[in-house]
Amino acid sequence: MLNDYKGKAVIITGGTKGIGLAIGQSFAKEGAHVYLTHKWGSALESDILKSFEEMGATTPTIVEADVKEDEETRALLEIVAQDHDSVEVFVSNVCIVQPARGVESYRKRSLLKSLEYSSWPMVAYTQEIKKKFGKYPRYVIGVSSDGPDNYFVNYEFVAASKAVMETFCRYMAKHLGPEGVNVNVIRTRNVLTDAVYEIFGDAYTDFVGKYAGEEYFMHAEEIGDAVLAMCSGLMDAMSGQVIMVDKGIAFADTLMRLLENRENLGL
Repeated sequence: MLNDYKGKAVIITGGTKGIGLAIGQSFAKEGAHVYLTHKWGSALESDILKSFEEMGATTPTIVEADVKEDEETRALLEIVAQDHDSVEVFVSNVCIVQPARGVESYRKRSLLKSLEYSSWPMVAYTQEIKKKFGKYPRYVIGVSSDGPDNYFVNYEFVAASKAVMETFCRYMAKHLGPEGVNVNVIRTRNVLTDAVYEIFGDAYTDFVGKYAGEEYFMHAEEIGDAVLAMCSGLMDAMSGQVIMVDKGIAFADTLMRLLENRENLGL
């Protein structure tokens, strides 16, 4: 680590579960003052605080703030401003899944809701942080998936919203680079969190684990460490990038791999 995060403000939307929580823990272990947002009491605050305490990490501040509501975003930043005069890192992690079941099920309303939660907050929070503190975060990170390039059942709206986020990443990096802001997106394969089971079900994870191997799945802690690395000061030459974090499985996840392992898999 080149950057010192002791006492610096880091905001993570959707930060009380899964990937967002793991990102918060990675920064808090470096001494950052982490602000974890959530909606509708998505996790027990006492359990979250205990998990940070057990790993010797800085105590986070947990705030209920709906990412699509500008007033709630501003209220969050008022809380941050009580202890800080700037935000060092903003991580846009929230994703709302609007399932699609074929072309006849497509609805503009579902697309707009997905964009509102899964794409636009990366822009809106960045804008609001500048308004409140007079400067942008030093690092802006979006959390994406490989849905734009790979088929997942019922995943169209999420994939579309992630593609929009990735496009904004490139343009924001162009515009904000002269101000010393790094903007990047971390893409992942399926991460073993509650969301994967809720979206695809137990049968999916069992099937993929058997035929693609357990290495197909990522773990939330690995994504947390990858985001921290992008904000470590060691990667500042990279901005406007969409970075795949999957331990190389995208290369090996092919029919050739199944052919090689057909006897062990009973195929």
